[in-house]
Amino acid sequence: MIPCANPKEQYQSYRNEINSAIQRVLDSGWYVLGEEVTQFEKEFSQFNNVSHTIGVGSGTEALHIALRAVGIGEGDEVITTAHTAVATASAIDLAGAKPVFVDIEPAFFTIDPDLIKDAITSKTKAIIPVHIYGQPCNMDAIIDIANKNDLKVIEDCAQAHGAEYNGKRVGSIGTIGCFSFYPTKNLGAIGDGGALVTNDERLAEKIRLLREYGWKKRYISSEEGWNSRLDEIQAAILRVKLKKLDNDNTCRRQHACEYENVLKDIPLTLPRVRNYVSHIYHLYVVKTNERDKLKAHLLDQNINTTIQYPVPIHKQEYYKKIAGSISLPKTEQTAETILSLPMYPELKITEQQEVVNAIQNYYE
Repeated sequence: MIPCANPKEQYQSYRNEINSAIQRVLDSGWYVLGEEVTQFEKEFSQFNNVSHTIGVGSGTEALHIALRAVGIGEGDEVITTAHTAVATASAIDLAGAKPVFVDIEPAFFTIDPDLIKDAITSKTKAIIPVHIYGQPCNMDAIIDIANKNDLKVIEDCAQAHGAEYNGKRVGSIGTIGCFSFYPTKNLGAIGDGGALVTNDERLAEKIRLLREYGWKKRYISSEEGWNSRLDEIQAAILRVKLKKLDNDNTCRRQHACEYENVLKDIPLTLPRVRNYVSHIYHLYVVKTNERDKLKAHLLDQNINTTIQYPVPIHKQEYYKKIAGSISLPKTEQTAETILSLPMYPELKITEQQEVVNAIQNYYE
């Protein structure tokens, strides 16, 4: 079976370095918020060209903490997209605010800035653009809207580690950038993990307090806070993988180029890349009205594909109560036609050839 993502294969690629990093932590006797986290935070800041990185327990917690750090809570509204992992909306809900969903630019799968303007009310306090599938949003337009309306911009970078917009790494453009290190991500841990990045020193200090009980001094809570800490083993693993990330993303782009070259004459809608961005292809997502039949055909050929995401958030049972009876036609149509093909750095040429041959056979 050719998987759609393959974190085990990535572990095998860097097995010796990862095992050594894990052993280093075990031998140290320090397992939470120690030297590995400190060094990873420095290295991730350098990678993203930001002043501060704060490691936390997951990408969802990164978003929640970001919202609380900028003062968002009960009665506030946060504009975002319904074409994303539910984590984006659940973090807003966890902060006590209301997610307000707007439609997407279907060519890029990202939030439509023109529709953000129409969704702003007196309760709106922030925008969460999601750099979905590794494609950066139209950040110039989003930042312009935010500045004119005194809104915070919290970038959801969970699928876009290393992607660039106009020469800037995603996460470094808005108020705060939030990352997930779930194992299937471009920069994935072997377990859960997340991080926030920012150039605002005051916000960085607030985030550090929020991630650990509001402690300025150990065991003394001077402000509100929770327990959301990136552990030492995950940080050590991430330090190994961070050094490989740009090369791994280059491999993903090469796979995307091969898909493009071979499938361009097939009746599929292939991914488009926005001008002035560096797409890092967390997923390679095509669109077809025959999605379910094609997916079944590929599974018969021992090729696994996924649908991310089959049900837009505003159509899911819990969030219907929050969103009300809104219509997002481009999001809804996209959810009915998308299919993610196998995409990971270690995907072999022979395996990718099997995928494209199976797709070609389907359309013959």
